Amino acid sequence: ALVYSVYRQKARVARGLEGARKVRLDGDLRTVLLEAPGRCVPYAVIEGVVRSVKETLSSQFVENCKGVVQRLTLQEHKMVWNRTTHLWNDYEKIIHQRTNTTPFDLVPPEEGAGVTVRVMKPLDAAELSLETVYEKFHPSVQSFTDVIGHYISGERPKGIQETEQMLKVGTALTGVGELVLDNTTIKLQPPKQGMPYYLSTVDFDTLLQKQEANVRFWKILTVVFGFATCAVLFFILRKQYRHHRERQHLRQLQDEFRQAQERLMREMNAEGGETLKNSCVICLSNTKSCVFLECGHVCSCRECYRALPEPKRCPICRQAVSRVVPLYNS
Repeated sequence: ALVYSVYRQKARVARGLEGARKVRLDGDLRTVLLEAPGRCVPYAVIEGVVRSVKETLSSQFVENCKGVVQRLTLQEHKMVWNRTTHLWNDYEKIIHQRTNTTPFDLVPPEEGAGVTVRVMKPLDAAELSLETVYEKFHPSVQSFTDVIGHYISGERPKGIQETEQMLKVGTALTGVGELVLDNTTIKLQPPKQGMPYYLSTVDFDTLLQKQEANVRFWKILTVVFGFATCAVLFFILRKQYRHHRERQHLRQLQDEFRQAQERLMREMNAEGGETLKNSCVICLSNTKSCVFLECGHVCSCRECYRALPEPKRCPICRQAVSRVVPLYNS
């Protein structure tokens, strides 16, 4: 059910992308929004080039690298001893991350076009494509005593990785979201219907194909889990059915045995009470001929005593039978 719910969600996202309205960054965009209900297109696809509204963000490590979104990350790398597998495993942990943004627009690739779209809340996008402009690994320096201490503690630090990612000015971007005309400003913002918000460097067709491939993967996974669940349920039900048949057969045998005992007792009652009184309590046909010690019960014939399972116990009090004394009726 969990896999199927994920598949339904992925399929809903793919259907939403297929039904998204494609608009162009040209002079007709403002007219389209004015004619739309509430001056809003609930789910639209628009492609343009990134341009900063005011100042741009400069890279801390690369000269002449300007952008509108900057993410600085410090990531720790170390080896951790796994006590279960007795192996050293790689472990990564983000110890610090900072993201800087500045307002930016999507503009047509052609120079001189006056239509711009303001991108709102870019960090809420499902696929915010940032380019790695700087990456450096700083290995940790360890002394001999540090190495011994790390082996004892089970953690061996490898170093710190420093990364800078940016959304550069001039990057071709595909935005999928809600398109709104607010006074004179056209805004692209997260949809209110719960659909995902995309800001990706790939074109719309590639983005749609990626989502459809994701849907196919979850569909296959749902079918596999469905067949596995049906197989498990079949074996469980089959086992329960066999147990039910065995219990039913056992009850039938018990009923037949009880009916046979009742019939035998009626026959013996018809022959005489003395015969029933001295008959074996197990077979109800032979005469009692054994005295069980140490309990002293006289309740079985010799044939039924020999048929008792080991260790032999008295059928009346369930006490262990240490020896048997034959009984002679004079």
